[in-house]
Amino acid sequence: MSGIRLFVGLGNPGADYESTRHNAGFWWIDHVARTSGARLGVESKFFGLAGRMKQGAHEAWLLEPTTFMNASGRAVAALARFYKIEPEEILVIHDELDLSPGVAKLKQGGGHGGHNGLKDIAAQLGPNFWRLRLGIGHPGEKSAVVNFVLKPPMKEEAALIEENIHTSAALVDMLLEGKFEAAMLKLHTKPKG
Repeated sequence: MSGIRLFVGLGNPGADYESTRHNAGFWWIDHVARTSGARLGVESKFFGLAGRMKQGAHEAWLLEPTTFMNASGRAVAALARFYKIEPEEILVIHDELDLSPGVAKLKQGGGHGGHNGLKDIAAQLGPNFWRLRLGIGHPGEKSAVVNFVLKPPMKEEAALIEENIHTSAALVDMLLEGKFEAAMLKLHTKPKG
């Protein structure tokens, strides 16, 4: 099974959004870029910030679309088509309302759960890409969601999200090698405290 060749973090561009919950995917990519020594630069033909990372025998792209969330698919499709990357070789990292801060889940395919970034990528590429869902919690009411995702997390939540990013980013080697079952097992099994 082929591994991940494109890691896409979802978020909104610009300083106003930098620290908001909706940008958890960008935070993940930034962390992986720092730890792998990859450099992200403006790639206008891919509508985002992109860079190549190399780990052992594997290489992959890191991408942060700068199209705003609901047009993320344009950036992902542009890079994937240019480098002939299949949906099954793409991992999209995004904020997830249905998971608590500190919880992350890895899965392939599925619906978009109302997430506009996922919705747009699925419209361009179909639903078969992988998703890394980073829990940000839920405000409790549907009407409060937009305001909630566009605000920074509280201090305790931010610490849990940060820890979650470190834990899930540590699985990059497995994901590059296509060891998805092992990565899921490791991510979804909490150590007994």
